[in-house]
Amino acid sequence: MKEKKIDRFFLIIVSLLISIGAAMFFSASLGVLAKSGETFYSVLFSQLILGFGFGFLGMYFALKVNYKFWRKYSFYIFLGSIILTAAVFIPSLGWSHLGAERWIQLGPLRFQPVEILKFGFIIYLAAWLSWAKNRVQDFKFGILPLFILLTIIAVILFNQPDTKSFILIAVTGFCMLFISGVSTKWIALLGVGSLVALGSLVFFTPYLQERVKTFIDPSQDPRGSSYQIQQSLIAIGSGGIFGRGYGQSIQKFSYLPEPQGDSIFAVLGEELGFVGSVAIIILYLLFVLRGLRIANNSPDLFSRLLVSGIVILIAAQSFMNIASITGVFPLTGVPLVFMSHGGTSLMVYLMAVGIVFQISKFQHKNN
Repeated sequence: MKEKKIDRFFLIIVSLLISIGAAMFFSASLGVLAKSGETFYSVLFSQLILGFGFGFLGMYFALKVNYKFWRKYSFYIFLGSIILTAAVFIPSLGWSHLGAERWIQLGPLRFQPVEILKFGFIIYLAAWLSWAKNRVQDFKFGILPLFILLTIIAVILFNQPDTKSFILIAVTGFCMLFISGVSTKWIALLGVGSLVALGSLVFFTPYLQERVKTFIDPSQDPRGSSYQIQQSLIAIGSGGIFGRGYGQSIQKFSYLPEPQGDSIFAVLGEELGFVGSVAIIILYLLFVLRGLRIANNSPDLFSRLLVSGIVILIAAQSFMNIASITGVFPLTGVPLVFMSHGGTSLMVYLMAVGIVFQISKFQHKNN
């Protein structure tokens, strides 16, 4: 099929999200600079070099390589991502923070391999489901493979612990399974089973219980477990309709924990107000709608599932962040895509968006 031009509307949406995200990251990072110059430069290095630097290189690579490349090497990419994520438990490689073992440190470079695992999972599941085609209706070709993949991932992530990443991966997998044509009955059954398993995990995990209690009653421990949500709501509320103005957030200096991280939407709400917050949410919605349109017009089943998986993962993570910071969902700690600090996350998502751009050049309808 002859290549066309990149989907311009999707390019505009992504460019706006990246530009606004970079501006908000630098503004929020001033709160880190006020507390620790060393931490500020470490955060800046990670975001600029690993995030934007390697991210745009990855995007360029994804634009130049035909999307069928990812299908050909899908198993090796997924296997590599599994091994890399499990490597956090190796003492000489792993780096832990606040009891969580989620990072690998190589000299001055520190990265979170679960972000690569999300990417590898989407590629491999898209390749598997497109290979199975109509056989996905059969339990052993549809539900069973996804169950096996999620079980392998759960064993690794629950030991880190990283429940939020598992939830994102599972939600993305269910959606891709639905798009591939699997009966909603099977998906519902798998979903119920996952919810039961998650409920059991919460029941036996104290820190997850604390987050659920905080969600039910955000005022229960304002100096402890409820501190972040309390300060986030204060920041968003003080922004009013039009906000205090770019760079003028007060909460980022002394109150919000890691304002450049998962609290960045609270900084955005304080500086840009209700109008700015709604505008960002609309941008993410447009990202989803246009992305799924590209998926629907993709040339084959693999590319359709691949684009859908990428778009759904980014949407799920972004709206999970916004919902948790506004008190609609329990606090998760997931970064806001294209905005929050997280060099590995930004690098992987920029590369993933590059794949969407590449596939958009093969759409049946270019509008």
